[in-house]
Amino acid sequence: METADILQVLPRLAISDRLKIAEAALRLVQQDQQSLTREQRRQQMALAAITAISDYSPNSELTVFTELDGEDFYDETTH
Repeated sequence: METADILQVLPRLAISDRLKIAEAALRLVQQDQQSLTREQRRQQMALAAITAISDYSPNSELTVFTELDGEDFYDETTH
């Protein structure tokens, strides 16, 4: 079964079955990660960091909440 086939079938499965699949997939990924050499892990981390750069650029979804920095969340005068 190809990835596209699996993704097409997933929405039709019960939530419990989807969770079982997700847990099994996560276990396999964790096993694969444990078998990597130190250099392979370093390369994956470097690639992940490069990929995440756009997430932390100005006006990205992850930085939108920084607009609230410095604002009081609790105003003692109203309570």
